[in-house]
Amino acid sequence: MTMGLSKTVKVALLLAAFSPALVLAKSTLITNIDGYTIANNELTRFTAIAFTDDKIDKLYFVNDKLPTTKSITIIDGQGKTLIPGLIDAHGHILGYGLSLLQADLVNSNSEQDAINKTLTYAKANSALTWIQGRGWNQTQWPSNAFPSAKSLDKHFPDQPVWLKRVDGHAGWANSKAMALAGITKATKSPEGGDIIRDKNGMPTGVFIDNAMALIDNSIAPLTIKQQKSVLVKAMDALASFGLTSVHDAGIDTDNIVAFKELSQENAMSIRVNAMLYLPSTKWQQTLADGQYQSKDDMFTFNSVKIQADGALGSRGAALIADYSDHPGQRGLLLNTPDEFDNLVHTAMSQGFQVNSHAIGDHANKLVLDTYEKHIKATKTKALRHRVEHAQVLRLDDIPRFAELDIIASMQATHATSDKNMAQDRLGATRILGAYAWRKLLNANAIIAAGSDFPVESPNPFFGLHASITRQDHNNSPQGGWFADEKMTPLEAFRSFTLDAAYSGHQEKIIGSLAEGKKADFVLLEQNLFTIPEQDIWKITVSKTWVNGKLVYKK
Repeated sequence: MTMGLSKTVKVALLLAAFSPALVLAKSTLITNIDGYTIANNELTRFTAIAFTDDKIDKLYFVNDKLPTTKSITIIDGQGKTLIPGLIDAHGHILGYGLSLLQADLVNSNSEQDAINKTLTYAKANSALTWIQGRGWNQTQWPSNAFPSAKSLDKHFPDQPVWLKRVDGHAGWANSKAMALAGITKATKSPEGGDIIRDKNGMPTGVFIDNAMALIDNSIAPLTIKQQKSVLVKAMDALASFGLTSVHDAGIDTDNIVAFKELSQENAMSIRVNAMLYLPSTKWQQTLADGQYQSKDDMFTFNSVKIQADGALGSRGAALIADYSDHPGQRGLLLNTPDEFDNLVHTAMSQGFQVNSHAIGDHANKLVLDTYEKHIKATKTKALRHRVEHAQVLRLDDIPRFAELDIIASMQATHATSDKNMAQDRLGATRILGAYAWRKLLNANAIIAAGSDFPVESPNPFFGLHASITRQDHNNSPQGGWFADEKMTPLEAFRSFTLDAAYSGHQEKIIGSLAEGKKADFVLLEQNLFTIPEQDIWKITVSKTWVNGKLVYKK
């Protein structure tokens, strides 16, 4: 008998010594927590969680014996609440990153207030050629009227200014910007867009939906290097809100390249599930190149985004009947029905999940009709196609979501933001099918929650609060706006976790906490499930882990 090691054993030990999986393996145990996750469609509580590298090893419950090995790193959770990482199923990461670098016009209380905020920003950024901003909302102003280039010209006679509405479906330009873009009285509104004009036919400076491209095309696009810098800034900020994954709702090929490079450089702090915007530059080739998933699941590309119509606030949402507060106007289809049909068919036939922006009841019916036709033709029901926003629905269309296995990707804060103008736009009857979460859930539809940032704040606790209370942060209106449409706390939580993950075909790896799933979770300063409902929006994040890495610490 030999006392030496066999050649096979020696080789095995040598390989093990240099195996990245073993060398990098690091086990961590977070104890003393009030943990919550969803299991078997019920809220489950636990007291500790163990994970190694990017995977969860085990959840520990009351009276469970905790491991004591010295090889494990132990973190004291200090009795705080731990939940699965929250998922925003509809946001715009590059747009959010740019909003952090542009004039912030959110909550401007008048046209002049928006101008004053722009002036402050311009003074602090004097080297900029173009002054850009976002966030104005004329429905919150005493005038309730669109702004004008003339008011900007008084302060910016020689520097181009381009300020986008809060929903991103309208823009406000000064005369210098319009001159650089070649906009004159003779300029025609493009299909799916509108140039707002005065009584003499002159452009006022406001451009709706597809007409915004007339100004956008005059601004030099970001390089991929610049995009990467903005994306990193945005993702780091999003992690601070407890978001561990975002579905990026409509990006171009260059943006996909930027994300791929960031994922390869291990520079992504949150997961991103990207939707290619159709149509956009090189979209056919990008679809032909096929889907993409990074090795660490940090970046995924398997879906597309198509715009059916505009937004309600700018009266660009496509309605079947006239706007109640603007007879003769029914909104805009951003693609003709034939164009939309072709885009849907092309994407479905190539195996991509199709996610379509639809606000108005006309747009939603068009999307559902087109989906029904092409799901049958392409046999792609299993791809879980989505309607982004699903905001104003005919009551007859609500059951179709479950029938066709179509996901309603909705944003609760749109309801609380729009409540002061939505019924004016829609009237007393149509409003019953708007922001209709309860009707959809009762019809067995799946709702994937999001925020549509930077249209709304990316803070998911704002969305959870709106879902559960149907109130703004002033607890208005009393009892909730159309309170019958509220979600239960469990439903709201699920819409930001498991159902959001399901809508991105990722429910097996994220959305809940269980053995073998990704180590994506958030430690909260307050308990989401015991705090008074009216205070949910005040919840703050202590720490955020993604893929087992601490990516944010308060």
